[in-house]
Amino acid sequence: MNYFAYGSNMSLRRLQQRVPQVRQLATAALPGYQLRFHKIGQDGSAKCDAYFTGASVDLLHGVLYDIDPADKRSLDRIEGLGAGYDQREVWVDTERACLSAVTYVATQIDPGLKPFGWYKRHVLVGAREAGLPLDYIDSIQSLPHKDDHDLDRHCREVAIHD
Repeated sequence: MNYFAYGSNMSLRRLQQRVPQVRQLATAALPGYQLRFHKIGQDGSAKCDAYFTGASVDLLHGVLYDIDPADKRSLDRIEGLGAGYDQREVWVDTERACLSAVTYVATQIDPGLKPFGWYKRHVLVGAREAGLPLDYIDSIQSLPHKDDHDLDRHCREVAIHD
């Protein structure tokens, strides 16, 4: 099953901790969408959203993965399907083709929230691993973030990439 990841799940290590049977297919882009850090996370911080604008100039970059359909229920639970995210069938552009994929879009947003630094790091690591455009990576890097005062969670999340 094709899954389009555009936030913290772009990081292969992060996604493999959540869905073990995953294979990266290609870098992909979703026209008419923007990356926004405004989804209300269960921890009170901002998470990523594929925000639909409909504008032809907007492009949401990400990674197209093949996940085992048996792991879909686990991914739905982790992503908060029905409790902060809805599933959407989208068409993403890769170098070779336009392909159908499943992704998640936020249903509960707050534009005033900031992501935790470790969460933003997951997104940046994934964007760099995928070789996304440098200006896109720079725009993510420039976004403000906040410290997570739950040091156990911070250390656990940072350790994924160390």
